Amino acid sequence: MSNIGGIIKSIRDIFRKDPGLSGDAQRIEQLGWMIFLKLFDDKDKEKEILEPNYKSPIPAELQWRNWAENDEGITGDELIAFVNNKLFSQLKNLTIGLDDKLGVIIRNIFDGTNNYMKSGTTFRQAINKLNEIDFNSSKEHHIFNAIYEDILQGLATKKDTGEFYTPRAVTQFIVDMVNPKLGEKISDPACGTAGFLVCAIEHLRKQVKNIGDQKTLQETVTGTELKPLPFMLSVVNLITHDIEVPQIVNTDALSREYTSIKQADRVDIIVANPPFGGVVGDGMETNFPLNYRTKESADLFLILFIQMLKDGGRAGIVLPDGSLTGDGVKQRVRQKLLEDCNVHTIVRLPQSVFAPYATVNTNLIFFEKGKPTKEIWYYEHTLPDGYKAYSKTKPIQISEFDETKKWWNKRTEHEFAYKVSIDAIIERGYDLDVKNPNKIVEEISYERHEIIETIKKNQNRITELITELDNEPLEF
Repeated sequence: MSNIGGIIKSIRDIFRKDPGLSGDAQRIEQLGWMIFLKLFDDKDKEKEILEPNYKSPIPAELQWRNWAENDEGITGDELIAFVNNKLFSQLKNLTIGLDDKLGVIIRNIFDGTNNYMKSGTTFRQAINKLNEIDFNSSKEHHIFNAIYEDILQGLATKKDTGEFYTPRAVTQFIVDMVNPKLGEKISDPACGTAGFLVCAIEHLRKQVKNIGDQKTLQETVTGTELKPLPFMLSVVNLITHDIEVPQIVNTDALSREYTSIKQADRVDIIVANPPFGGVVGDGMETNFPLNYRTKESADLFLILFIQMLKDGGRAGIVLPDGSLTGDGVKQRVRQKLLEDCNVHTIVRLPQSVFAPYATVNTNLIFFEKGKPTKEIWYYEHTLPDGYKAYSKTKPIQISEFDETKKWWNKRTEHEFAYKVSIDAIIERGYDLDVKNPNKIVEEISYERHEIIETIKKNQNRITELITELDNEPLEF
């Protein structure tokens, strides 16, 4: 078994020598499509043994084995010319059949992806290192998944990519609480790099007993992602988790006409962290009823989720504080949510859960469609003892949700848990940003010397955080 962590590190180091790769986002994109082709070819080899009539959607001369697998193969200018003028041009214009879902995925990936490397010699070195990984080895497969997740987290370090990584602990907790069952249709309409879907797959895999169950798992987990880089990474992520044909669509979920979503299109479960704080594309809001039209992406996604769910369908999603309050369209969106769905639980997260990539306050909203809300339980997730905030080096852990899970089925009010009736919510103008009435508030001192001491402590902590961030290496 090769040292996969060492191989990935070596490829990073090789990439840094190439003049065409100027940043972490480009390095991730470059590694992403290379991994995709190597992974796809390894899986093709396996299918060719198991299915004698199998034919890869990738033309033979473009298959990894025929231009990259031989360590003494093409290099230098010849390699760069082949990749730029033949590999990419043919794959982005791939001829595909009507039902060729894999062919569509391949074409979409290469239509939105680039080869940034300029040195064919350096490129060959990176290829040869990647050839040391056998994706059909179960042990290497397991270890690579962990390495790959680290790569995905690296994507969030570059804000110009427009993506924020949802911590694994958050995706895991949401999936655990929604508790999908094999056979239920599961969707993430803003799937990013497929973190929620991977957690759902791992949750469902424990329920697989036979080949039929495995087929069901393959077909019932779906997602949508607009941006080329996270779309490609989501496909690779699902393939490394043994999904043969990832059911990921490369489009904007908000681009679909609201009224075109019929019963046959609806799903049992939605798990998602929709983009928030952003503005949707021109005219996108016109796909929605006039009463709910807005430029705020999180609000439109919430309306979309309600429409996509079957009656009895369940959802666990991440929303910012800004979606819990506000007048006008925001209020009407919340009213529809509370009237069409039973919003039974809101878990309030500390501000630093997404640090250092985002500092907005967020909430985990759990609801079931088909019954109106009668009361909402709130649970405040608190920082571990000794923590002032989460950070890149001290992220939130799934074990921190153990107390929430214990409380979940035997709900009682305490210092961090409280419930609010729908009547009280209506009186607030459907404002869901309800502060904890049970929280013990420390007495505020107005003594001059104590105020000065508090300011000094805060200044020291700010200095410590700046130093910590400055010392963190920028890696993908």
